[in-house]
Amino acid sequence: MTLNNHEYWMAKAIQLAQQGLYTTHPNPRVGCVLVKDDQLIGQGFHAKAGEGHAEVNALADAKQAVDGATAYVTLEPCSHQGKTPPCADALIKAGVARVVYGMQDPNPEVSGKGLAKLKKAGIEIIGPVLEAECEALNPGFIKRMREGLPFVRVKLAMSLDGRTAMESGESQWITGPEARLDVQRLRAQSDAIVTGIGSVLADNPSMTVRIDNNDQDADPKSVRQPLRVIMDTALSILPEAKILYPAHQVCVFSVAEEVEPEHQDVLCKKGVTVRFAPRGEDGRLDLLDAMEQLADLGINEVLLEAGAELAGGFLQAGLVDEIVVYMAPKLLGSSARPLFTLPLETMSEAVELTLTSVSQVGQDVRLVYLPSYLDEDSEEDDDE
Repeated sequence: MTLNNHEYWMAKAIQLAQQGLYTTHPNPRVGCVLVKDDQLIGQGFHAKAGEGHAEVNALADAKQAVDGATAYVTLEPCSHQGKTPPCADALIKAGVARVVYGMQDPNPEVSGKGLAKLKKAGIEIIGPVLEAECEALNPGFIKRMREGLPFVRVKLAMSLDGRTAMESGESQWITGPEARLDVQRLRAQSDAIVTGIGSVLADNPSMTVRIDNNDQDADPKSVRQPLRVIMDTALSILPEAKILYPAHQVCVFSVAEEVEPEHQDVLCKKGVTVRFAPRGEDGRLDLLDAMEQLADLGINEVLLEAGAELAGGFLQAGLVDEIVVYMAPKLLGSSARPLFTLPLETMSEAVELTLTSVSQVGQDVRLVYLPSYLDEDSEEDDDE
């Protein structure tokens, strides 16, 4: 087979993997197609943790004998026993002749072992194929495996003059219904939604996923509710706050010495999880430590929906991987609140962003940016 053929079938596997966008947590999104005599004979994707992986589902879907076929898999087949048996073993048992993979498993403890097992069994290995596209399926899983941190996506809504709320704090609604629906999809694909106590006290939000039954991109029956995380240094959240319902889906981060034990007991009895992070250099909660704790909980993707101060804190800490801005055709005026609180004084301190996507959502414009420090990492690698 030619490289073009491999890319064609891998693209099919990627399309399948995308069907698990809202459901696979904490596992990666993976797709697989089986090809024999240049014909598709089976396909599958991983839909939910604890259920069949993409390779197993593709084998079950096969319309004819699989022996001698080529398996196209977006992620290296697993070689270890988890909640399900190793996929590498299933492919060997089925008698496939060739495995074309999109990318190696980013987990350093297992990376390459699945491919080695397949190769030892006499199966031809080809790859990586469309590696960047396959990596784009699982930015959070990859970052958690490689760096011990979740992928943090900041969502912001602003007016044409770069303001997020009136001076009084009033902000509903800057954007239109189409943009707000798009935000619900961002929430649905996230493992956790993070906000600050300031936003909770000011707006009393629920921060839940609300998907319409007519949404063609996300099935409300299969969409799970992400963990809701509140950064609350002094644990001042009110027990009746909307965001605490249901309580078992909520985690509050605080600094231990700031917390009143009685208030903590009230929240814990409701079912809220209270976790502690140390005090950072700025005297506030250490955001890096909090993100490391979320990664330990299996959180792959975080959606940060917060005010300018917390958003600025994440950006200054170098924890932001992507910024999604919805810009509305409105002017809120010079007294309104900014996107980020950043103590910058000179042009040399300016944070540069790389624009990666522009699209219209209703009457609003959706802009996606990468922070400049991510580009700097790449440049350092090139210089070595």
